[in-house]
Amino acid sequence: MADLVSNISKGRFVHYGAVAQAGTGGAKLVAIVLSAAGLGTDDQLQDAATVTAILAVATEQTTMGRKTLSGVTATVNNTANTASLDANDVTWTSAAGSATGKLVIAFDPTGSSGDGALIPLSVHDFAVTPDGTDITAQINAAGLAVAENAP
Repeated sequence: MADLVSNISKGRFVHYGAVAQAGTGGAKLVAIVLSAAGLGTDDQLQDAATVTAILAVATEQTTMGRKTLSGVTATVNNTANTASLDANDVTWTSAAGSATGKLVIAFDPTGSSGDGALIPLSVHDFAVTPDGTDITAQINAAGLAVAENAP
């Protein structure tokens, strides 16, 4: 599960996931790695409505590069009264560069949109130091995010 869901996507992440799953207009979900150095607060990251806004308070770790999520599935479970978003794990082969701090999952509406159009869906703790080996961001067995009724 996500460490936090961006305010802009609360209540909409399943919609964005379904659009990415269908590939409508080239839409996809993208994993963006943030450097540990100069990382904004969780509150600043959560308040950001675009990737441009996130990069105003954090630095992208560009050596590892952005990755498109595969196996994206948005599911509604009427029995459990939940909606969920899932994807395959993401692997960076022979990862290098500076230490990382967070991983942002963002919705790209066209598959090639600029950062100002990318909508951050979730932000995850991702503290690793690349050393030339493969690094995998494991998506939780329960999915990337789950919406359910409040108690």
